[in-house]
Amino acid sequence: MTPGKENVKIQRWVVAVAVVLFLIKVFAYFLTRSVSVLTDALESTVNVAAGFIGLYSLHVSAKPKDSDHPYGHGKAEFLSAAVEGSMIFIAGIIIIYQSIDALIHPHEIRRLNTGIYLIAFTSIVNFVLGYITVRYGRKNNSLALIASGKHLQTDTYSSIGLIIGLILILLTGYMWLDSVVAIIFAFIVIITGYKIVRSSIAGIMDEADDRLLLKMLKVLNENRRENWIDLHNLRVIKYGGQLHVDCHLTVPWYLNVVEAHVEIDMLIALIKKEFGDAIEFFVHTDPCLDFSCSICAKTLCDVRARQFERRVPWTMENVLSNKKHSLQNELQEIRQN
Repeated sequence: MTPGKENVKIQRWVVAVAVVLFLIKVFAYFLTRSVSVLTDALESTVNVAAGFIGLYSLHVSAKPKDSDHPYGHGKAEFLSAAVEGSMIFIAGIIIIYQSIDALIHPHEIRRLNTGIYLIAFTSIVNFVLGYITVRYGRKNNSLALIASGKHLQTDTYSSIGLIIGLILILLTGYMWLDSVVAIIFAFIVIITGYKIVRSSIAGIMDEADDRLLLKMLKVLNENRRENWIDLHNLRVIKYGGQLHVDCHLTVPWYLNVVEAHVEIDMLIALIKKEFGDAIEFFVHTDPCLDFSCSICAKTLCDVRARQFERRVPWTMENVLSNKKHSLQNELQEIRQN
């Protein structure tokens, strides 16, 4: 099964479970008349709506590239995550409003034991499904799945807070605790919504993923071949579960086209081994120049113009710039930093 189809399958389960859990929470509210339970049910309406939006976006992003979308349809996942994060944020605001209203206009809460059991069941299901969804989202580089999973896990945390509040009400008889606990966990919901929106905007704007780049550089530095003199102008763009990588690779100038292509194939194979097949490479080869000799560790070279001094490790600073590496450039970067 391809990653795209696997993502859609997982999201279908998310939607189905979200509908069932929503109905359970509505039933729990009618039993208890607790504002905390009501706000939990309101958040579940967001789960249902966001689940369908996520399912649609994954269906779109799984489509192959075409003449109108040469890079594929993966950006749909970022839009889905933005909508879902916004809905989570709005749900948190609604929870705060309902909780304050309940403080001003208190009402009797009943059958708390049954309500606690029902909410505890929904929280366990949400956490397990959220964990599975986030794991598959990270495996397939799917922001939409990660957003859905984190949404479910946030729902779990708010449900735990709700359960604690209901237990305290049972023990103390203080009905105002119902609203206070709901308000506290509403802020957690709002923060989660903000983080999801922030991640989706970063994806839409093609913001650099520092963690991904650092991991990629670690792999390249540890497995660097002697013909890979330097790597520069590196860019990584996410399109849903697909990664597009552009870079310039400096190799010995006397390599023929076939030999240079072998070096590119080795580079691509190394990255795909670590990051999976959902990655597309555009590698431009540059010939080495005289100043490259001082950083080139190639042992057998009949045209070396200078003695080898030391290799320049590939870092975030030197691989992102669009210029060949040299010891002089490295010294300038050190002075600037």
